[in-house]
Amino acid sequence: MSQGELLLYGVLPYVAIAVFLVGTWWRYRRDQYGWGARSTQLLESRVLKYGSIIFHLGVLAAIGGHVLGILVPRSWTSAVGISDAAYHAIAMTGGLAAGAAAGLGFLILVYRRIRFPRVRVTTTGIDVAAFALLAIGIVTGILATTTNFGDTVEYRNTVGPYFRQIFILDPKPELMTGGGVTLIFQIHVVSVWFLYALWPFSRLVHAFSIPVDYLRRSWIPYRGRTPRTRRAPQPSPSAE
Repeated sequence: MSQGELLLYGVLPYVAIAVFLVGTWWRYRRDQYGWGARSTQLLESRVLKYGSIIFHLGVLAAIGGHVLGILVPRSWTSAVGISDAAYHAIAMTGGLAAGAAAGLGFLILVYRRIRFPRVRVTTTGIDVAAFALLAIGIVTGILATTTNFGDTVEYRNTVGPYFRQIFILDPKPELMTGGGVTLIFQIHVVSVWFLYALWPFSRLVHAFSIPVDYLRRSWIPYRGRTPRTRRAPQPSPSAE
């Protein structure tokens, strides 16, 4: 294993996790007024409504699939009678559906930022970096799924255990460099670590407000562009 591979798969994960945790704590303590998605709904709402819903549903499904794939070892699914072929078919179907939804929603949101000048001017450098990492993660995730129809990578013996070893503080970066792990899988994993490191400094921190704080907040009333016509007061029965 080269020194670069050791840095990418053995050192980068812990640096990213440390920056994610410390950065999130610092952002919450020092920048609560800026903690949020910096919504541009007032600038444009029609395209946002569709893009945001599709994107978030796809991302939530993808996150759920990744969590199950990483935390559930092969022995557990075999113990309950799920064969490798059945598990792979379920993962492929769910992964492609989630990736397609996340990709479509992301394209709609990017189009919205490019199409509407009022939204475009609110875009910062951190936003561009976050969009780029999200794009790389979504594209490589879809490619990793579509190019692994025959389970040639055997990610349940390589990528999954790699993450579990990271979490138990016993890293084995060689799992990402051997076992037939392709470049697409490697780029996908590395892009996610960089996204975690960027997370606390971007608008992605709004994810921690839902549903922890969102459900107890007061509604924000928005006034329409056209004022409502007031109804004339009706005479009381006593005036007749």
